[in-house]
Order: sequence, then structure tokens, then C-alpha cells
Amino acid sequence: MKINKLIYILGCLVVFSTSISCSDFLDAENISSSNESQQFDSTADTFTALIGVYNQIIGDDAYGQRLNLYFPQSADDFKISGDYNCNDRRGISTYGSCTSNPDLNKPFLKLYSGIERANLCIKNIPLSPVYQTGSAADKALMDRYLGEALTLRAQFYFDLIKNWGDVPMQMVPSSDLETIYLAKTDRDVIYDKIIADLATASALVPWKSKSNTSNTRITKAAVKGLRARIALARAGYSLRREPRVMAKGSNSQVYYKIAYDECKDIITSGEHALNQSFEAVFRALHDNSEDAAKEVIFAVGAFGGNASTDSKIGYFNGMRHSDNSNWKSSGGINAIATYFYEFGKFDVRRDVTVASMQINDANQAILATGALCTDGKFRKSWTNITGTAQNLAIDWPLLRYSDILLMFAEADNELNGSPSQDAINAVRLVRNRAYAGNLGQAGTIPTDKAGFFDYIVHERLLEFGGEGLRKYDLIRWNLLATKIAETKQKLSNLLSGTGQYANVPSILYYKESAYDKTKTAQAALQAIDIYVPAGVNRSDVYYTPTPASAPSGYKAINWRAAVNAQYISDPLKGYAQYFEANRKELLPIYNDIIQSNYNLTQDYGY
Repeated sequence: MKINKLIYILGCLVVFSTSISCSDFLDAENISSSNESQQFDSTADTFTALIGVYNQIIGDDAYGQRLNLYFPQSADDFKISGDYNCNDRRGISTYGSCTSNPDLNKPFLKLYSGIERANLCIKNIPLSPVYQTGSAADKALMDRYLGEALTLRAQFYFDLIKNWGDVPMQMVPSSDLETIYLAKTDRDVIYDKIIADLATASALVPWKSKSNTSNTRITKAAVKGLRARIALARAGYSLRREPRVMAKGSNSQVYYKIAYDECKDIITSGEHALNQSFEAVFRALHDNSEDAAKEVIFAVGAFGGNASTDSKIGYFNGMRHSDNSNWKSSGGINAIATYFYEFGKFDVRRDVTVASMQINDANQAILATGALCTDGKFRKSWTNITGTAQNLAIDWPLLRYSDILLMFAEADNELNGSPSQDAINAVRLVRNRAYAGNLGQAGTIPTDKAGFFDYIVHERLLEFGGEGLRKYDLIRWNLLATKIAETKQKLSNLLSGTGQYANVPSILYYKESAYDKTKTAQAALQAIDIYVPAGVNRSDVYYTPTPASAPSGYKAINWRAAVNAQYISDPLKGYAQYFEANRKELLPIYNDIIQSNYNLTQDYGY
């Protein structure tokens, strides 16, 4: 099957009558049988076509599972559980994916389907009679739709480039092409195009306060934030085709300035802020509401209880709930055993981000082993859904205000050769929230360029764990190989109980405890009766050796002892065991897609 022909067909067969989880999108008319021009002859029909673009960012093959849960693994925070198989998600997580891996297929096609649908909107909205002769209000509405389509197309291309590098660039509908067999375009050319498009879009899309829509709809801050994120990627490193090396983008200062300006605009707009409760940001995503501070600038919606429009967030990933509990969930993403210890003991993000507990068959809270902690920002028991359901309608936080603050600080440091006071203050806002109630433990922020950069590298590790950003951050900084090697050394030190892990307990002892889903993540963990040696504070239990045998009435669970040599380097069970620098920073293209287009090449040694 020809890939571009397939894209065109998918672009025309839009399921126009569905929504994106917020009430704005519930009343669209089904016009899938109309011809291209008729799809844009009214604001209502145009809105329906726009829904078709949004629909390509949701579902299992996009930000309902694969793009956000499979593809970002592994960095130095999380990895997918289970034994290596080159033809499934574990092959992706271990950097050992085969070109026949079916998990690579549909996301690639879905992103191009989204591009096709966006191209139809971008072409036809300016040609619409409503756009040309309609009322000022209707034209403003059509402008907004155009800006949203431009933004979504930019996101689709960004996802393609992050995962596959150079890809074919198609900026018109397939029916307007002279040939459907497109070769790859240099990613910097695509980046420059979508960065320019986003500048256009930011003038067309309103701020949230003027939009009267939820955070699953693109607003001006979402456009600007995405533009900043793409500009930093353009300024940074990526794996090039010829020669096949990690190389920094040209004219980096230009793109750091774009990121700086866009983030500053968002900060000074007052439209978004940090929620004072880190956990509340993620709790809100579980019922499709918004956190009070509007920290989540753009979320990918989930609804409908199916693979096309819903998500498996909280079921595939998130805290594990045993099969016979009220909330069955797999906990399929595990925290790398050293990640827990990247957080300070008073950092409130730790027990939200790393679920060191799970729920047993009797609906009791128990400890997880040191090798089986999961990502904790998503928990099925935080929803109102029980039983075996896998689609939980949990939205995905694609862009948060804390990211704006840290991107601003990073760009400022690069432009000025050291951080300005504004950059330091931006980082301090994020850090102080993490140490609310214990500000004296927050530490100091370096003021030299190298030290500040290193601080941001680590702060982003703590702030965005499990949110699908870390691997791509490390790639644009050309630190992926370095951090994988460092993590393997840290795991070896953890295994042997040396260095910073010298006092990490080999075994922990606990009693099952009643689980109250309304408690905070930290309170739920503290409710578990963990044995604390005499003279030791509860907060120090993870940093203090324990007895060799279980105290009376307590059960033993392996903590440091759960990390063995297999965990680090075994061909089936090891961490990032198939990573190769200057090759595995990118994924292969699914082989059937390559075979469908004689101008498309595999590259990167696959």
C-alpha cells in the first residue's frame, strides 16, 4: 500500500462526530461524505474538520499509549517492565527494536494522517467564503481554527522528528502533490518551517482567558510553549544521517532567543502559574478537570472507552494495583532503581513521581521492591473507575507551566553566558514548590553557566519524571549516552552498596495497611507500617541499614537486594542494554512503510 495514498484516504475519512473530551467538541456535525470545499463553507463544518485533526493526537497510537508511554523509554528515570523482545514495546525501551516491530507502524502513519488532515484545514480555511466575506466574528473564529491546525501540524512533525529524525515533509494535501513518493527532508528545514508556522499561529489563537475552553484545546500559551520547545530542539543536538553523528543545530543562539521570548511572553501574561500542590496537577488529569492554577497549559484529551480516542494512561503505566484488587492495573513502567535516590528526602515530588508502594488483592497498601517501583503520577485508584477497565479517560499533560519556567531559564543561561536573576528566580519557583515546608533543604542554585546548566539538567529529571520528556531532553543536550553510562555505574554501586548508596537498606520490613485513595501519595505511603530501627526517623528509613531478619509481625521485601546483575546488563532483563551511541538515539522506520515508498530510506544503521 502506498503510504501517501493511505494518508490521503485517512485524511478524507475523518470521524467527525466524536469529541476531544471537553464539552466544546460534542456537537460537531458529521460531514465526512462532503467534498473538500464544502467541508469549510461554514464555521461549524470547519470546526468539525478541525476535530478530525485533534483526533490524531489521541488514542493508543498517539498520546494515549505509544507516543507518550512506549517511545520515551528509557532514559535515567523509567523503563518498561518485562523481558526484551525486539518486536514489542520492550524492544523500544531497551534500544533494541527491530524494523519489524509493529509498535512502530501505526504511530508513524497516524502522525502523517494528522498532517494530512491539518493540511486540508490549512489550505481550505483561507479559501473559505466565510473567511473571505464573513463577519468579523466568524473570520476571527476561522483564524483561530487555522492557528490550531498549524499548531497541531507542528506537533505531529515534532513527534516524527524526535523519534525518526529526517522524514518526508508534506505541507499540502496529498491530492495536490505531483508525486506521492516523497524523500526525506532535512529536519532543520522542517523545524524552520514549523517554527515559522507557530509564529503565525500565535497571532491567531487567543489566550486561555479569552478562549472559554478547557486545557485540551490549544491556546496562545500552548502555541508559544510548543514553539519554545521546538526551538530548543532545533538549537540542540540530534543524530544526523551524513555523517551519522550527534551534531548541534546551526545558528543556535537564534533559536535560544526564540525560546526565551516565547517563554517570557507566557510568564508575563499571567495566564498560567505553578499550582502550589505538585500532586494536585496530576490528580486533576484523572477526571478531565483543570488544576486550580492552570499549570497544565495543554493536555491531550481522552474519552470514549476505546483504543481510538481514549488512553491507557493509569492502566498500562502508573502505580500497580493487583489483578484481584478493586482497581486492576499493570504498572508496566518501572522506575530505574537509582531514580528514587535522585530526589532529596524532603522533595515532595519523590512520592508522587515514584510509587514505591502498590495495592494488593485485598485492597491494602504494601511496599514495592526496589526494582518494581512504578511511575506514580498516574494511578487508576485516583479515578472513579474500578474493575478490569483499561481505558480510564486520563488526560496527558503535554505542556506544563513549570516547563515554561525551566525552558526560560535554560535559554537565558545560553544567551547570557550565565543566568540572569530572572532565570534564577524561575528555577527557584520550581525548586521551592518541591520543598514546600522544608525550604531550608532546597539548596542553593549555581550562578555560573556550566553549574546552572547542570542544575537544570537535574531539576528537569526530578520535575518531569514519567512525563515522556527526559529521553528527548538528553538527546538535545547530547547527554543520552553519558547518562545511560552514569546510570549503569550508579546501579552497580547500588548493587554493591557503595558510594552514595552505602547506607541504603538491603531489605525493608512492613505490615499491610488499609489503603485510602483520598490520601495524598505521601500520606498513603506513610500509612504503611514500615519498621523503623530504634533512634531513626521515619523519613530516614530508606537511608538507614535494617536488621538481617524480620522483626516480629513484619514482612520482608527486597529493596536494594532487588537489584542484581541481571537487572543491569542481562540480554533479556538489563537496563538500556542495546543502546549504541550515534545510532540508537532514533528509532527505525517500520519496514512495510519503507517498502511502500521507493524514495524513503531507513538510515542510522538499521
